[in-house]
Amino acid sequence: MGVQSLAVACGALALCLALTTATNPGFVVRITQAGLDYAHEQGIKILEKELAQLKLPDISGDSRVLRVGKVHYELSRLRLRDFHLPYTRITPISNVGLQVSISNAFAELDGDWRVKFFFVSRDHGSFNLKVENVYIKIFLSLGSDATGKPTISTSDCSARISKVRVLFSGRLGWLYNLFHSVIESRLRKILESKVCDNVAKSVQNELQTYIQTLPVTARIDGKIGLDYALVAPPRATAQSLDADLKGEFYSLAHRSTVPFSPPPLALPPDHDRMVYFGASSYFFNTACIAYHKAGALVFEITEAMIPKDVGFKLDTSVFSAFIPQLEEMYPNMPMKFRLSAPTAPFLTIGPGGISFQPIVDAQAYAILPNSSLAPLFLLSLTGNVSAVINVRSGHIVGSLDVGRIRLSLKDSAVGTFQVRMMQSLMNALTSSTLLPHLNARLDEGFPLPLLDRIQLSNTLMKFYQNFMLLGADVHFQPRA
Repeated sequence: MGVQSLAVACGALALCLALTTATNPGFVVRITQAGLDYAHEQGIKILEKELAQLKLPDISGDSRVLRVGKVHYELSRLRLRDFHLPYTRITPISNVGLQVSISNAFAELDGDWRVKFFFVSRDHGSFNLKVENVYIKIFLSLGSDATGKPTISTSDCSARISKVRVLFSGRLGWLYNLFHSVIESRLRKILESKVCDNVAKSVQNELQTYIQTLPVTARIDGKIGLDYALVAPPRATAQSLDADLKGEFYSLAHRSTVPFSPPPLALPPDHDRMVYFGASSYFFNTACIAYHKAGALVFEITEAMIPKDVGFKLDTSVFSAFIPQLEEMYPNMPMKFRLSAPTAPFLTIGPGGISFQPIVDAQAYAILPNSSLAPLFLLSLTGNVSAVINVRSGHIVGSLDVGRIRLSLKDSAVGTFQVRMMQSLMNALTSSTLLPHLNARLDEGFPLPLLDRIQLSNTLMKFYQNFMLLGADVHFQPRA
C-alpha cells in the first residue's frame, strides 16, 4: 500500500470513528434572540450596579503650567455617583459565542483635589467628573465543565471613552482647570481599564455563578434520576443559542447503558417564544426503561382499591361467571391482581402526539383464609395508549388515555376459559384503579432544566417526528 493510499485509509478510519462516537442529545434547549434580549436586559441591570461601584485609585502627578510653573496635584476619594448603560445589544456570533455592545453610556463621579506649587502654596477642594459617549464591546465564550454544567467567560473586552469633562471647585480650582486635559487623559485611561476589569469580574462572579445553577442531575423520586448534563458546549448561531443535553432517565440503584441511541434532533426555526425545549423519544423511552429496571412498573389491585361506583366486588364469585370451576375450587374468596410489565414500554412521537402499546401481565390470585395466595390465571393485556402533555410550575406533566384493552390467556391453574368474556370487567378494573394511579404520578411531573428563579409562561406544545417541542416565555424573579 502506497503512502497516499495509507493516508486515505487512515483518514476514512478517523472519519468513521468520529461518526460512531458522536453523541446526539436526548434533549435540546434553544434560547432565541427574544430570550437573549430578556436575559441581556436582566444582566445589564446587574452590570450597571457593578460599574457604579467601581473603585478608582488616587491619582497624583506633576504638571507645568504657563505663568505658574511646576504644579504637584493629587486627586483622592474618587466616588462614582452612577453609571448608565442606555443603549445595549446582545448578538449571538456563530462559532464564537455572544457579543454584547454598549454605546452612549455615561457616568458621573466626584472626588477631592489637593495642589502644591511654588514649593509652598497649598490648597484643596472638590471636583466633578462627567464621562460621556462610553462604548464597550464584550465577547463572551461559552463552554462546559467536567460535570456537564455550562460555563461562560469574557474572551475579549474593549472600552472607549470619547468625552471626559472635569470641573474643579475651590479657591484654586481655576488652577486645575488650566491643565484639566492632562488629568482628563489619565482618568480616561484608568476608567477604560477599570470598566473591562469590572466586566470580567461581573461575568465571573455573577453570570458564571448563576448559570451554574442549571441542574445537570435531578432526583425524580426514591428510584429514578434524570441526567441533563451537556453533551457538547453550547453553540451560538446567527439567531439563537442552543444547548444539547443528555436528556436521560436512570435508575438510582444501578445505572446501566441504554440499549439504543438518541435519534438526530434538529429543532424547527421557530422564534415566537423566548425559549424552546426539544424532548426526543429517547428522553421518554429512557424513563420507561429506568422505571422498569427499578421495579416500579408493578401494581397490585385489591378489593379496597376499587371505587364503590364500579359496581362489582373483586372476589371469585364474580369471576366464576366466566370460570365456573372457580366456584368449586375457591368459593367466595377475595381476589387480587398483580400487574407488571414484562418489558419496558416503548413509545413513539409523531405529528399526532405521543402513543404506545404497552404489554401488561395480569396475574390473578385467590386470597386464602390463611392470607396466602393461590395463583389462578395469567392474562396478557395490551391496548393503544395516548399521552396528553402539558407544562406546570417548570415541570412536564401528563396524563394517559387508554383505548379498549385486548386480552389473551398466558397461563391458567383453573382450566381453560374464554377470556373475551372478561373484556368489559378488565376494562373497568384497570380504568378505575391502574389508570388513576399512573396519571397521579404523571401529574407530579418531571422537572425541566431551568436556571434558578426562572418561571415559564405563554407555553405552547407541538409534536414532530421523534420529538416534542415546547415553547415558552420566561420571567426572572430577582431575590427579595
